[in-house]
Amino acid sequence: MTATTDVLVVGGGSTGTGIARDLAMRGVDVTLVEKGNLTHGTTGRMHGLLHSGGRYAVSDQASAEECIEENRVLRDIAGHCVEETGGQFVQLEGDPDEYFEEKLEGCRECGIPAEVLSAEEAREEEPYLTKDVKRAIRVPDGAVDPFRLCVANAVSAENHGARVETHAEVIDLLGDDERITGAEIRHETGPGKRSHGKSGETEEIRAEYVVNATGAWAGRIGEMAGVDIEVRPSKGVMVVMNCRQVDTVINRCRPKGDADIVVPHETTAILGTTDEEVEDPEDYPEERWEVDLMIDELKRLVPILGEARTVRSFWGVRPLYEPPEVGSSDPTDITRDYFLLDHEERDDLHGLTSIVGGKFTTYRMMAEEISDHVCDQLGVSATCRTAEVPLPGSEDESVLDAGMDRFGLRSPVARRSTQRLGSRADEVLSSVEPNPVLCDCEAVTRAEVRDAIDQSGTDLNAVRIRTRASMGNCQGGFCCHRMASELHPEFDEPQAYAALDDLFEERWKGERHALWGEQLSQAGLNYALHSATMNRDRDPADREEAIAFGEFDGGQRGD
Repeated sequence: MTATTDVLVVGGGSTGTGIARDLAMRGVDVTLVEKGNLTHGTTGRMHGLLHSGGRYAVSDQASAEECIEENRVLRDIAGHCVEETGGQFVQLEGDPDEYFEEKLEGCRECGIPAEVLSAEEAREEEPYLTKDVKRAIRVPDGAVDPFRLCVANAVSAENHGARVETHAEVIDLLGDDERITGAEIRHETGPGKRSHGKSGETEEIRAEYVVNATGAWAGRIGEMAGVDIEVRPSKGVMVVMNCRQVDTVINRCRPKGDADIVVPHETTAILGTTDEEVEDPEDYPEERWEVDLMIDELKRLVPILGEARTVRSFWGVRPLYEPPEVGSSDPTDITRDYFLLDHEERDDLHGLTSIVGGKFTTYRMMAEEISDHVCDQLGVSATCRTAEVPLPGSEDESVLDAGMDRFGLRSPVARRSTQRLGSRADEVLSSVEPNPVLCDCEAVTRAEVRDAIDQSGTDLNAVRIRTRASMGNCQGGFCCHRMASELHPEFDEPQAYAALDDLFEERWKGERHALWGEQLSQAGLNYALHSATMNRDRDPADREEAIAFGEFDGGQRGD
């Protein structure tokens, strides 16, 4: 099987989908391939901070200026993916005054709105802050949903003619020592209703230009091309708490260190993070001490975290890049800036460029720069429009307001549904009757689950990241089977059971690091519900041979 395209983008994270959208909007024929589902890599494993730039205002002012610029752009084009929480850099008694002043001055030099709050003002805004607060700096940090933002970029790319192939892994690059001319990919069946190749089937995609946007995995694509890409993956842990202990992004105002941020996200708070270099972006230890460190350190900022329920934890890998001549030994010293590696210029290899480093907040800017570069190579003169054109779902804020009125502002279910769906709220919420809540923790209704199934088919994990169903306190204990039941009758029983098992397994991966206190009790209850009550560990119906009912009642009811 062979296909052709102008540009082949490898990687379905924020940068890859952003590049596909940008190029497609300029009229370029684009194909994007991703070995897993969208957000499979780093994008799907972040704490959801929309940087104001304050975090880098002392150590890396160029990155800080990029962050505040893109922070404003994303609020404009993707308002339905952003929650304007605001942020505080909190100084505790004993933290250095010099650093606080440097942070404040750095913010102002970088154009980041920064306001000094007294201890009383900071605690008035966030009552659960410790009484040891000395003062704080208020900045325009925010919370962003990386899943919805990435999907919105992919949908926009497709709307402009791009082909997006998930579950399509690059197994080799086409070409020779002088030019890359495409890639050989291997399809997997992949969940969902999207059109996939047969599992194990390979396809050659011939392209005039190939973009390597695989982040921490960029070195592996480089190996296929015979070039060195010095990515230095760095892991970080995120710990999910049971509710929003804070409504503002809380940062510790001190020189760099682990465990210094709390990000409110939907109905939870996410604690982060560590920074430890690893050899393999897919195989590294996930250790309990990292989870303990988050809670022990951050309860100094927000003491109630020490008594709160830890729901789960997960790890992500930063795609850090450092030019080989620098040679930092500490991963926290490696710049968070991004680099465009033109392999024609760098390695005398035509037809291939890599984009490495960077941050989620600046993904659009990275995509614009590499799209400019690719268009130069192809002789395309169209300019970038991604900073002005809203992403799908955020075109008209009045639609969101009208939807909230229609479905009841006082109803948290309607409010959350309309916030998640943006301008599609009316279309989706009026699509089914009745429309009960299937996920009580996250207030997700049947209409949203059905809509996500229409997009994702049997992939209940994709339904999860589109709706947040199963991501609350019970971690799916009371809603996974309700989600699976919505697959019927479009999908048959074995497909529904397989999807349910996949969702159970995914939920368990993050829970196992937080098995103490109330969450251990919840996990025990989930086990009882799923295994003892629903027989999901030994389902008698899960068998190849037919059950001989006649042996049980002498054939009277088996006829």
